[in-house]
Amino acid sequence: MKLVTAIIKPFKVEEVRSSLEKIGISGMTMTEVKGFGRQKGHTELYRGAEYTIDFLPKIKLEIAVSDDMVESAKSAIIESAASGKIGDGKIFISPIEEVVRIRTGETDEDAL
Repeated sequence: MKLVTAIIKPFKVEEVRSSLEKIGISGMTMTEVKGFGRQKGHTELYRGAEYTIDFLPKIKLEIAVSDDMVESAKSAIIESAASGKIGDGKIFISPIEEVVRIRTGETDEDAL
């Protein structure tokens, strides 16, 4: 099992969710986060004063998938989140040692 963590632009969330549902992935966790990379942030003008916004709003998706679904999930996220512009995001894939469904006590693949 793997944990697929994707950092994407906020306006791409529904498109990514739909894309993942089409390949059979229905569960995910979404968190609103802020960050920057090569995009660096931007400057804005407020009441005549210019200020820099270093951290930009992003969405962090965490999706637990079986090993055979990793490539499909990665492809679905890339195709639906890409705009071709800087700041599209990143995908991190990490191993999961164990999963337990609290309600039933099911473990590992059965708990996904």
